Amino acid sequence: QVQLVESGGGSVQPGGSLRLSCAASGYRYSGNCMGWFRQTPGKEREGVAVISTGGLSTYYADSVKGRFTISQDNAKNTLYLQMNSLKPEDTAMYYCAARTNSYCTYNFLLYPAVFSSWGQGTQVTVSS
Repeated sequence: QVQLVESGGGSVQPGGSLRLSCAASGYRYSGNCMGWFRQTPGKEREGVAVISTGGLSTYYADSVKGRFTISQDNAKNTLYLQMNSLKPEDTAMYYCAARTNSYCTYNFLLYPAVFSSWGQGTQVTVSS
């Protein structure tokens, strides 16, 4: 059974940084697509970044490109999202997701339903 546990959320001022972590267990970590999504109340879940485990490809939403970096530590089965130059509009619940036995494509950012496993989420608030 796939388990994903996020951590690292919190409150930060505009321009600040946070690093989110997602610890994965219950499946073979390599050869999959993992990603970060975010959601605010009343809105649909939005793709932030995805990465093929093994680092073959990464894709970012235009709104975070150049500010956020998705990465992984295969030895620790952990996914990261480094968020720099945070803006108030980045405020959201951030979720880690996994789609096993599949490498990522850009379209996976647009269709969160293709991901079969989700974490419980971690809140990020950007406010002065």
